[in-house]
Amino acid sequence: MAVATQTAGSVQGSARKRRNIALSFWGMVAPLGLGLLIFTYLPILWGFLLSITDARGTVKLTKFVGLANYQAMLSSPEFRGSLVTVTEFAIFIVPTTFILALFLAVLVENAPFAKGFFRSVFFIPTAISYVIASMIWRMSIFNGVPSGLANQVIWVLFQHDPVSWISTPNPPLYWIVLVSVRLWLQVGFYMIVFIAGMQAIPRELYEAARVDGAESKWALFWKITFPLLRNTSIFILLINIIHAFNAFSEFFNILGGTYASSGGNLAMARTPLIYLYQVAMSQQDYGRGTAGAFILAVIIIVATLIQNKVSGGMGQEAY
Repeated sequence: MAVATQTAGSVQGSARKRRNIALSFWGMVAPLGLGLLIFTYLPILWGFLLSITDARGTVKLTKFVGLANYQAMLSSPEFRGSLVTVTEFAIFIVPTTFILALFLAVLVENAPFAKGFFRSVFFIPTAISYVIASMIWRMSIFNGVPSGLANQVIWVLFQHDPVSWISTPNPPLYWIVLVSVRLWLQVGFYMIVFIAGMQAIPRELYEAARVDGAESKWALFWKITFPLLRNTSIFILLINIIHAFNAFSEFFNILGGTYASSGGNLAMARTPLIYLYQVAMSQQDYGRGTAGAFILAVIIIVATLIQNKVSGGMGQEAY
């Protein structure tokens, strides 16, 4: 009888423990899941429903138009032009960011002193808002007047007249402004990611390579460091592609009018997100705007899948 009572108590205790674990799990996961449902998945679903309706001046579901909004966006010269612009931007900014971040990571990791200081210095711009950095680039560094920092440097070095960096379409000097602010904002973050990947490489591999006669730092980097950064490199390339195609803030605030409220010079380099913003917010055509957003999402997914396929995919280190 005592044995049966003890067994029943043990079963009840186990059931109570499992129930408490389940309650704890759902207590922590449920708020996150509810937030994702309300603020992510439902807006995506509603956006898709808007993209197949004639939603003009309202976010309510109106007349069903099928794929007409998608056809209109794909046949729009402005939208296709924005895709060309952002593709050119991605082709340049992705490898440039990758190379600079890796170069800085190698320099900082091999610095004989003050490694923490250099990591902080290069990482601090990551905490700056894209909007704030864009306005500093536009109004202080590349403002086109003689007092601008860039023009002062040019005058000291070359005695050249002030350059209108943002409003000059030929040559397109505005690309220097756009690319430099993007590099300044994100290279430090990817540098830290590369450093983390380097620190995960076993030191014994370098010692073994030196025993085998690989004394050159370049040989050690090319034979050990870079191959073992394969997953880190693929991750950085994928995130860079996504961020490049989602470019908005620097283009909008640097090329836009005063406070980026008027058109300004946006037509010179208009990314898809800027064009979709103008369609949805200025023209109040939410159907075409959301349709274009889904087209852009598909393009980003396809681009990342192709890049991942070409690189061989993540999860396999090159030993």
